[in-house]
Amino acid sequence: MSYHRFITSTPTMQATLEKIIHLSTQKGFVFPSSQIYGGFAATYDFGPLGTLLKKNLEAAWRYWNVTSRTDMVEIEGAIFMHPKTWEASGHIGGFADLLVEDLVTHKRYRADHLIEDAKIVENAGMLTPEQIDDLIKTHNLKSPDGNALSGAKRFNLLVKTHLGPVEDESSLVYLKGESCQNIYLDWKATQMVTRRKLPFGMAQIGKAFRNEITVKQFLFRTREFEQMDVQYFCKPDDADRYYDEWKQNRYDFYTNVIGISADNIRWRQHEEDERAFYAKDAWDVEYRFGDDIGFKEVEGVHHRGSYDLDQHSKFSGEDLSYLDPETNTRFNPFIIECSGGFNRLFLLTLFEHYREEEVTTAKGEKETRVVMGFPYELAPFKVAVLPLMKKDGLADKAFAIYNDLRKRGIVADYDEAGSVGKRYRRQDENGTPWCLTVDYDTLEQGTVTLRHRDSMQQVGEGGRIKLEDLNRYLSREGFGK
Repeated sequence: MSYHRFITSTPTMQATLEKIIHLSTQKGFVFPSSQIYGGFAATYDFGPLGTLLKKNLEAAWRYWNVTSRTDMVEIEGAIFMHPKTWEASGHIGGFADLLVEDLVTHKRYRADHLIEDAKIVENAGMLTPEQIDDLIKTHNLKSPDGNALSGAKRFNLLVKTHLGPVEDESSLVYLKGESCQNIYLDWKATQMVTRRKLPFGMAQIGKAFRNEITVKQFLFRTREFEQMDVQYFCKPDDADRYYDEWKQNRYDFYTNVIGISADNIRWRQHEEDERAFYAKDAWDVEYRFGDDIGFKEVEGVHHRGSYDLDQHSKFSGEDLSYLDPETNTRFNPFIIECSGGFNRLFLLTLFEHYREEEVTTAKGEKETRVVMGFPYELAPFKVAVLPLMKKDGLADKAFAIYNDLRKRGIVADYDEAGSVGKRYRRQDENGTPWCLTVDYDTLEQGTVTLRHRDSMQQVGEGGRIKLEDLNRYLSREGFGK
């Protein structure tokens, strides 16, 4: 598997959040969870198309960050962890947002979001309760319902539960507030069993849970999500160099693999008062989620120093240091962190590759086709098999081709409902690169038509290819991107 940069064919963003939500629910990318019971706030299920896209995105991330490299390993950590983990990490004492309450409706809101939405201050997340209260008073800020607001109070984001038959303080545990903590706790064991020398990294795709005060913008902010983490361990003197390398790595991933246009991605460095006190540096990768949302963070790249290992050594009493075989000295490695939310990666992929085109039908009528222009590796289905008609053995032949493709590990779709033109449109919305049509010439000559999603042209001599030549098109190189 390899990836090369391509430039998206959509120079301007055509997607809006409303369009993406409609497409996602209508096509089966994403469903509201528990929808037969009226749904459950900010929880979503990945539907059939969404699950295929999700697996392809995970595979692309894993290849880019782990399997194509010689200095990375991957783990899969538990959701439940010893409660002292969250004391050491600072989540119990400091993992909090500031909330304000509507004094009439008693609805609660994140204070920084209200201030940012009102264009009073950018990046209000680092303000103190006193600063929040002062801004609310100075600007006479009201709730979304137009009512007065309470003073700001801290609200811890960890999700609590109990394990065991008795619910008391001794059984209190937390769902993971961030997935990277597994890596810090497993780093020493991993280094020992793999016999790795610095530098090397550990990666994980893992669940995280946050009791967010407000959830909004579809998949962008939810209470249950997956994080895609790289924690790269290195000698302190080498940390600055590796930090720069991983920043470049992350930019290249979004542009080369996901196919993000340079106009839709940017870096934002954290201000000094935004960064954790131990952080040497911190940058966010931001993506432009259309004109209605604008640029938002999708991944953070952080120079964390040795803080995490220092803390867990202190709270656990365990020595997590590394013995340098060259100098025979011990130290806690510095950590370069790349941490992104998978839901945001999924959402930006939909935004980036959504496009609308005006086309002319066979009857000479103008219509708009919606295309999900995914790169070949990311497309949920690689090819759709379409019988021209259901009769005369065409459907049987088409289904046999479809069945053979699936058995060979090629994720194909089968569609026999409606005109071929309507089926083309459905597959364009699915993001399917190829549509293979079985007609009477297939039965007589063993040839098919193979229609390219982006050009809408049929490839091959005279617009036909032999079935035995199909494989050469079922790849990134064969598709053209």
